[in-house]
Amino acid sequence: QVQFVESGGGLVQPGGSLRLSCAASGRIFSISAMGWYREAPGKQRELVARIFRGGSTNYADSVKGRFTISRDNAKNTVYLQMNNLQPEDTAVYYCNGVPALGGYWGQGTQVTVSS
Repeated sequence: QVQFVESGGGLVQPGGSLRLSCAASGRIFSISAMGWYREAPGKQRELVARIFRGGSTNYADSVKGRFTISRDNAKNTVYLQMNNLQPEDTAVYYCNGVPALGGYWGQGTQVTVSS
């Protein structure tokens, strides 16, 4: 069993910043990479950032240069620092393994970017 609990979302103006957190618990030792996903209204869920156990990262083109993913292995926590947020970043954000562990999605955290 694995559990992911996301937090840190909210309402922010364009150009603002937020930091999301994801606390992972359970049988996570087998997960080699963790990712942040987002699902905007009317769109499919997409992977926006990924971090491997060794610390290497990669990002979707839409967030590259604005978002930073990091992890604290001792705390089993993954973070997503989001800067220069834009209205198109509005979505529910989720964390999960990469590839995603089906059936173990958390409740997500809502990020709304609006003036």
